[in-house]
Amino acid sequence: MTRYLASRIGQALLVLWAAFTASFVLLQFLPGDAVLIKFLNPELGLSPEQLAEIRLAYGADTPLWQQYGHTLLSFLKGDFGYSMQAGVPVSQSLATSLPPTLQLALSGFVAALILAVALAFLSNQVGFGWLRSALQTLPSLFVSVPVFWLGIMLIQVFSFRLGWIPVINPGRWEGMVLPTLTLAVPISAPLAQILIRNIDAVLAQPFVAVARAKGASRRGVLWRHVARNAVLPTLTIAGILFGELLAGAVVTEAVFGINGLGSLTQQAVGNQDTAVLQAIVVISATSFVLINLIVDLLYPVLDPRFLSLIHI
Repeated sequence: MTRYLASRIGQALLVLWAAFTASFVLLQFLPGDAVLIKFLNPELGLSPEQLAEIRLAYGADTPLWQQYGHTLLSFLKGDFGYSMQAGVPVSQSLATSLPPTLQLALSGFVAALILAVALAFLSNQVGFGWLRSALQTLPSLFVSVPVFWLGIMLIQVFSFRLGWIPVINPGRWEGMVLPTLTLAVPISAPLAQILIRNIDAVLAQPFVAVARAKGASRRGVLWRHVARNAVLPTLTIAGILFGELLAGAVVTEAVFGINGLGSLTQQAVGNQDTAVLQAIVVISATSFVLINLIVDLLYPVLDPRFLSLIHI
């Protein structure tokens, strides 16, 4: 178990380093100059010498390998640098924008899992065969629906037509309902489809027939014997889909007017604020890696046979 844990943590750290390096290199190819965008304004009246001093203070003219080493060491210490446009530490901007995005992504992730499990197990009950057939066509439909369009439609139906959720000044939890559904619905159908296939595969195993022969009901077999084995492969896909949730959260924030990483990213791109963009990429990669690391660590807990298989 210790070897497996060390291996997964090492892979996670390698992915984070690769994400940091790739983002640093790509951000160097952005057109324009962040210092000039900020300070090359006739109203400021700065001389060329003053601009050169500002560039020196921000380290804009130092060699790239020095910038890379300094930025990497700063990130390891928890220092994300300063925002060129806001003039405040990047960590301060993240402290304001990150919590709403994480809350939205996590709530959408949990809602998608609950909805997928409910649909999968409901479709295996007697009389719900039509649900199984419908779920075979839902994944391609839901994946093809743009997130922003789905959000607009939910606002149109539940806010304007039905009046269930106010658009202006909703409560803290009321304001999270429609954004959460906007994120959860598109990925719940693929998860439900995968879970249904896993349930069918487990139901064909001999131990299920033995359990039924002992008098266990179909529902009891599903929850006591099948669920634990069918959920394992689904967890892997759920971890991968969390990356889509982070991307969808940025778009959803724009639709519902949530001040999160989406608006911060938009401002940083427009102002060439590379320090903010670098921090956002690393934070997003860290969230994705942590979710997948948790999924990997849950495998041996839910199925002890997994450790013996990886040592073969």
